[in-house]
Amino acid sequence: MEDQAQKLRELMKAKPVAVPVAKKTRVITVASGKGGVGKTNMSVNMAIAYARLGKRVIIMDADLGLANVNILLDIIPKFNLYHVIRKQKTMREIMVDTQYGIQMIAGASGFSKIANLSEEERQSFITELYTLSNADIIIIDTSAGVSSNVLSFIAAADDAIIITTPEPTAITDAYGIIKIIATEVENLNIGLKLVVNRVKNVTEGRKVAERIINISGQFLNLKVEYLGCVYEDPIVQSSVLKQRPFMVQDPKSKAAISVQHLVGRIEKNDFTDEPGLARMIRKLFGKA
Repeated sequence: MEDQAQKLRELMKAKPVAVPVAKKTRVITVASGKGGVGKTNMSVNMAIAYARLGKRVIIMDADLGLANVNILLDIIPKFNLYHVIRKQKTMREIMVDTQYGIQMIAGASGFSKIANLSEEERQSFITELYTLSNADIIIIDTSAGVSSNVLSFIAAADDAIIITTPEPTAITDAYGIIKIIATEVENLNIGLKLVVNRVKNVTEGRKVAERIINISGQFLNLKVEYLGCVYEDPIVQSSVLKQRPFMVQDPKSKAAISVQHLVGRIEKNDFTDEPGLARMIRKLFGKA
């Protein structure tokens, strides 16, 4: 982890690339301490919920090993972030319009670490990221766990949402990723939020959240906001099998209404005056 952190620090010191000023785009990173808690499903359905508010939304699959946003959307992309990083395609060329009113950028399967970009790749990638500046919302779905890439995208966001479930292992891993964020990310200045997925009722969600939030405050001196919960709902599994997001399959389902409430709460929260995309790039690669 220290070697990876050193590489990121070296990138931060590198000469910045000249880029246009981005508009105020909200960047939301979704992460989890372990797999199987519904992180990607949450990212996809939040993106659709935002689109229904009239927002221009891009969902970026930042899992650079096992990208699967496209699977939930039933899309087979021809190109992904790997082709952009290698300067074989532009960001616009790999971006896919979906039938759900959102745009998708497929993950760079086969590429391991952002910190391993060469100077030329870094500057080219920054320029390409700025072509996303017309979006109102960029949702970044990360891989499960705490790789250097995940920490980079968390630090670069306006809001970072940690997904957990009431299962003891998921709770432990959620606290684990929060602890690593607190110790590894310098000058953390984001809205760190917690969502409890697959709850039986509101009380269960609140108890799980209070447990994690209280421990984080007591031992890490870190403020974590409870964003809300998402009900256990058979529509979720059905939607995965049909590769059709539950926000579309049944907008009145308990899971869909829960996600709408989460998005509503995020929108009521102010975020930095600095344009979100510019902030993301600065945090990832240095001043922009």
